[in-house]
Amino acid sequence: MPAKFQFVMRSGPTVGALYPLEGDLITIGRDATNSIQINDAEISRRHARLQFQGGKYVIDDAGSTNGTHVNGQRILSPYVLKTGDVVSFGEGIVLGFDAVNFDPGATLASARPPAARAIPSAPSPAQPYAGQVPAGPMPASVKRNPLPIFVAIGVIALICACAAFFLWVDAANMWCTFFPFLGGCP
Repeated sequence: MPAKFQFVMRSGPTVGALYPLEGDLITIGRDATNSIQINDAEISRRHARLQFQGGKYVIDDAGSTNGTHVNGQRILSPYVLKTGDVVSFGEGIVLGFDAVNFDPGATLASARPPAARAIPSAPSPAQPYAGQVPAGPMPASVKRNPLPIFVAIGVIALICACAAFFLWVDAANMWCTFFPFLGGCP
C-alpha cells in the first residue's frame, strides 16, 4: 500500500528529507529501532508515536524530554494531524505533515512543457513617498490642530511684553522702583 501521507523536514539535520508514513504504528526518535529515526540531541530515544486511525494519523508524545508541538502548541494528549500541520520536536526539529497525491499507476503522457518566460511589463508610475508634501491645496477633510499656533503666538507676545517693560523701566529710570534689590538704590 503506497503512503498517503508524509513528513517533510523543514528544519533540522536533513532539511528537505521525506518520511513516507506507512503502517498503523510509526515511532519517531533518536534510537535506530524507530520507524523514523532522527539523529539529533533534541530528540529523545523514543520521542513520539503516530497511529493510523480512521484514515487519519494521530500523534502522541511518548514522554519525551523536549516535548512534541503541533502548530506551536505542546501536545499533552493525542492529536489528529491535518494536512499542513507543522510538527516540531524540541526547538530545532520541524516537520511538515502533507498528503501525498501521487498515483504510481498513472501513465505519464508527456513531459511538462518548459515554463514560459514572463515578459516584464512597463513600470507603474512612481508613487510619492510618505513624507512628500502634496502639490495641490490641502483637502477640506484634513483638520489641523490650532493649539501649537496659539502657544507660539502666546510665547512671542510674552517675550515682546517683557522687552517693552524693560525698555520703559530704562527710559523712565525707574530701576530702583521696580528692582530695589539691585543695589545702588537710595
